[in-house]
Order: sequence, then C-alpha cells, then structure tokens
Amino acid sequence: MQAQVLHFKELGENNRANGSLFIFHGLFGLLDNWQTLAKTLADTYHVVMADMRNHGRSFRAESMRYTDMAADMAQLIDLIQPVQTTVIGHSMGGKAAMQLAADFPERLDRLVVVDIAPRAYPLHHQHILEGLNAIPLATLQSRQEAENILASHGMDWGIRQFLLKNLYRTEDNRFAWRFNLPVITSHIAEVGQPLVYSRPITTPALFIRGSRSHYITDEDAAQIANIFPNSRLVTIADAGHWVHAEQPAALLEALQSFLASV
Repeated sequence: MQAQVLHFKELGENNRANGSLFIFHGLFGLLDNWQTLAKTLADTYHVVMADMRNHGRSFRAESMRYTDMAADMAQLIDLIQPVQTTVIGHSMGGKAAMQLAADFPERLDRLVVVDIAPRAYPLHHQHILEGLNAIPLATLQSRQEAENILASHGMDWGIRQFLLKNLYRTEDNRFAWRFNLPVITSHIAEVGQPLVYSRPITTPALFIRGSRSHYITDEDAAQIANIFPNSRLVTIADAGHWVHAEQPAALLEALQSFLASV
C-alpha cells in the first residue's frame, strides 16, 4: 500500500532555483495560518505549506509521535525534490522539524524553529481539549454557539478564533473539525515529548522566540546551543507564542536575514 502524503500547497514555483521553504504549523493549526508570510516569501523562494497529520486536509493516523511526523516531512520533501531545503516549523511543527534534522539530516539544508524548545513540556492543553470536546457537533446550530462554549472554558477571543478556523460544514450541512480531535485528545501526551537525538545536530538553525512567550526560556537557550551547535536564537519583541501572527514583519526580517547569511 502506498504511503499517504501530507496535504500541501505550493507558491512561487518559478523560484525553485532559489531553494524551497517548507512550512509546518503547530497543534490545532492549518497550513493557511502561514499564508500571508508565505506569499511574501514566495516572491523570492519556492514555498511549500503543509497540513500536519491529523490536521487540515492531511491524512488521519493513530500516532502523534514526532518520529512519525518527521517521517511525514521527509516523505513530502522527497516528493517535491527541492534544489535546496529549508524547513520552518512553529510549535509542534517546530519540534517535528527538529526531529527531522535528527533523523533525516540529509533531507534539509537549513532549519528554522519558531517558539518551541527540544525539551519535554507538561500537559497544558487540557482546557482547550475539554472545550472542543464539549461542542456537540451533531446538533450544533452555529459557529457562535461553538464560540460561546469555548469562551465558557476560559479561552480568550484570539484562541477561539484560531480554533474556529478549523470548524466547517460538511456536504450534508453538519459541522465538523478539520483536525482529528479524538486522536489528538487521546495522544496529547505525545505532543509534549522531547526531541529524540543521539548526537549534536549540525544543521544551520535559527530559533525564534516571542518575548512574551514562555516556550523557550533562557535555560532552554543553553540546551539548544548544546544540541544545535550551529544555531542562533532571536527574540521577537512584543510577541507571544504565535509570533508569525503577532509580529509578522519582525519574524520575516529575522527569517530573511538568516536565509541570506547561510
């Protein structure tokens, strides 16, 4: 049986000679989350945005292990056959991109990780999962009803809008999620697992963190430098975890500077 390939979207295909940028979103995300930045990058580069497994229009699977997500990425890169490969990942996508660099170092030339460290993270999405699972899709009448339920579980407006991008109507006019909520719920512990590696990873790497985010601490910076000796860490002012949404211009500047220097 042929292996399933991540759903993806390409921009700037005429720029293949300048290298390909593969962009991978975080938990509960979609490839469209990076659409605005991707359009700008596509003026210079070939850009490939992908939905991670159990997200968007990509395939459903029982595993949320990073070793499996890294294999998904490697398979997509093999399909595209880029001249030069830069992998950009945010949060969960960033951890999977690190795993790609550990398991398949020959598949990428440069690595960009946005607001995630190699370490393990404690479970911290419980209220989101509780809110999402409290929404009765079979009887749901409106997006506002879904938003009200999420609000009752303590989610602010920004988080609610981010999650509701995944809510859509099926052909029979019922509501459904773009992500695989049952698998994510039962395998959420896998998403918090640390990077698995056996030796330092020498791929040129850029780590980007938001100044208001706690996902990459100063202690994490030391670990990153040890695991990725050919890396640099940039802090984006006035940004939280969703750096690409909150400070897109500053992130773009940091990214373009890195791409031009390596």
